Amino acid sequence: MKKLLGGLLLVGATLAALVFENTALRETYQSLLQAKLGVGAGAWSLEKPALLWINDGLMAVFFLLIALEIKHEAKAGQLRQLSQVLLPALAAVGGIAVPALIYLGVTRGTPGAESGWAIPSATDIAFSLAVLGMFGSRVPRSLTTFLMTLAVFDDIAAILIIALFYSAKLNLGALALAGLFTGALVLLNRGGVRRLWPYLAVGLMLWVAVLKSGIHATIAGVIVGLLIPYGAVGDGAVGSSERSPVKTLEHALHPWVMLGVLPIFAFANAGVSFRGVSLEGLATPTALGVGLGLAVGKVVGIFPICWLALRRGWVPKLEGAGTGGLLGVSLLAGIGFTMSIFIGSLAFGANPAHLESMRVGVIAGSLLSALVGAGLLTFALPRGKEARDKGAAPDGLGNGGGDRAGAAPA
Repeated sequence: MKKLLGGLLLVGATLAALVFENTALRETYQSLLQAKLGVGAGAWSLEKPALLWINDGLMAVFFLLIALEIKHEAKAGQLRQLSQVLLPALAAVGGIAVPALIYLGVTRGTPGAESGWAIPSATDIAFSLAVLGMFGSRVPRSLTTFLMTLAVFDDIAAILIIALFYSAKLNLGALALAGLFTGALVLLNRGGVRRLWPYLAVGLMLWVAVLKSGIHATIAGVIVGLLIPYGAVGDGAVGSSERSPVKTLEHALHPWVMLGVLPIFAFANAGVSFRGVSLEGLATPTALGVGLGLAVGKVVGIFPICWLALRRGWVPKLEGAGTGGLLGVSLLAGIGFTMSIFIGSLAFGANPAHLESMRVGVIAGSLLSALVGAGLLTFALPRGKEARDKGAAPDGLGNGGGDRAGAAPA
């Protein structure tokens, strides 16, 4: 029920953003997003627009939750063996390379278009997981974990692409500080510290350092989540979910993220203007390259290599998931939406024509991926008792099931 409510709130927030942006409410909407908000202590202060606090602040909390869920799967779930990580890693490589190649092929010879090659390589993790989550308990946990891990790999790659190709200047001093704070988190973990507050305190400082460095600050959430220890506090059973710092924080964050962070993120980022957008806009090389890269490139880059790896036995099977489920999730990975628009704004910020075409392509490609993927999953996913027998994920973003005994402590 919580998952369905979260999905409905996300859809409602998306529709509200589109209405605000494309009606007389646009000025109010933009004023809200650009309103300056700040925090400070003594001589130090940090003031940024509300949109940045949402995208770099609240979404860092979302990525923290995703990292915690991946940590759980690595210790007691679907990613316990290195071979189990190989499948989403292969999917990420194919899902980045093929869309980029399709885009470059379609836009070849178009002046200024080549800088947008990374746009269709991104996956909007929030929206893709939300669409999958709307199928509730029918989704096998293995599929949720696969999409979640693939999307994290995708978004980390996107963050690195932004840093390497689209960042005008990196603050090396802030990067060095971020490295020191990451080292401090490693020492806390290796030193056996199991209380949450030291990790959260250092994590907050890490977030500020990454923000100041010029790299997308959501990466701080991933780092903190992966370095919070899995083992129990004190001398209790090491794998106890009730005493695990990872599970404690995951359970605390989950409702806030599902019912608060994600709808707010959608409202702030889904306000795409349709002014000047026409069907003719779909015929431009940039729009076609982006749209085909997302709707075709993602599934072509992900599904065949994963199907072959599973068929040949190179990687463990996805428990409870069939070929249709894998194909449907591969399609959902083509929902680039806000991440693709963000990369596109960096690539084409000084070129209004390419910028407009990019938005048309992102909307068309993401919408097509979502509709076709969801339509396929409607028929491919197990139902009722069959879903329960196949290990469908309980109500939650990813897992949420009990831990298995004998999990490693860190």
